[in-house]
Amino acid sequence: MLTVKNLTVAYDDTPVFSDVAVNFNAGKITGIIGPNGAGKSTLIKAILNLIKARQGSVDYNGQSMKSVQKKIAYVEQRKDLDLTFPIDVLDVVLTGTYGKLGLFKSPGKVEKQASLDALEQVSLSDFKKRQIGNLSGGQLQRVFVARAIVQQAEIIILDEPFVGIDLQSETAIMQILKQWRDENKTIIVIHHDLNKVTKYFDDLVVLNHGIVDYGPAQEVYNPKNIESAFSADLSSVLFQEKEGVQ
Repeated sequence: MLTVKNLTVAYDDTPVFSDVAVNFNAGKITGIIGPNGAGKSTLIKAILNLIKARQGSVDYNGQSMKSVQKKIAYVEQRKDLDLTFPIDVLDVVLTGTYGKLGLFKSPGKVEKQASLDALEQVSLSDFKKRQIGNLSGGQLQRVFVARAIVQQAEIIILDEPFVGIDLQSETAIMQILKQWRDENKTIIVIHHDLNKVTKYFDDLVVLNHGIVDYGPAQEVYNPKNIESAFSADLSSVLFQEKEGVQ
């Protein structure tokens, strides 16, 4: 279990959120939803120690996040990537093997074959020599999923992986997330499409500058929580549509 205790993050003197406490369970795909600016990416970056928290702690099965860093795969948002960097698809996937190689060691035949196998798994074998800036959004996301496959991480965190991608890529990524869930990995996904929340996630965190609610997705995704985090109008639209379908 990944446990967040009383976490507070602020930029300058403005708190993004205070005293956040939440658990992320192994063997579950957990979604994080909330409006723009609610602190979703900030929470992930604080968990990963990419930004410094004012107070609180994060641990994984009682161990500090720093001590399990090699067990974490993080797929950031496309907009945060330098797509002009001169690196091809296969070399990106190979970086997922670096953590287990140790200092001064380079990937060999075993690592290269594992990377090729991962690209096959995400249906990108034909793109192995393509520079990453020449990929579609969906292809790029699948490359980073392939990197997480070879990394053999226990914790996989994806920040809005389905933004601007095709349905084929979204379906392929969800299949792999479900495989990881069956392998008892901890999977955390920041997500924007509220219509797919209960279809995609086992657990759900609703965030808006603090935890509105979290727990099983079927229970947490309800009109009250969506109204609290987003708006009464959005809640009405979403749940009237659901009732209409029923």
